[in-house]
Amino acid sequence: MKFDKDLLRTVLFAVGVVAMVIGIYQTVLYDNIIRNYWIFMVASACWIPLVYWRQKDTVAAKLAEQAAKAAKAAPKGGKPGGAPKGGKPTPRRR
Repeated sequence: MKFDKDLLRTVLFAVGVVAMVIGIYQTVLYDNIIRNYWIFMVASACWIPLVYWRQKDTVAAKLAEQAAKAAKAAPKGGKPGGAPKGGKPTPRRR
């Protein structure tokens, strides 16, 4: 059986939102944020992995995009570093 990471992300997000709403409600009701600090920490503990995974996915996507651009820009055959086929050769600098 394969573990579904998207399900974990959904559950962590939902638990984080519920904990934040409960923490805010309890704070407004009892006017004491210190008493409800642990509820806010549960919400934060649920959201920290989500932020980490999102940044990790963003970096992986950028690396894949750069690799695709590099593969597309690389010359395909001919002399390495030569002029493209059908184009004018560039003059050499002395």
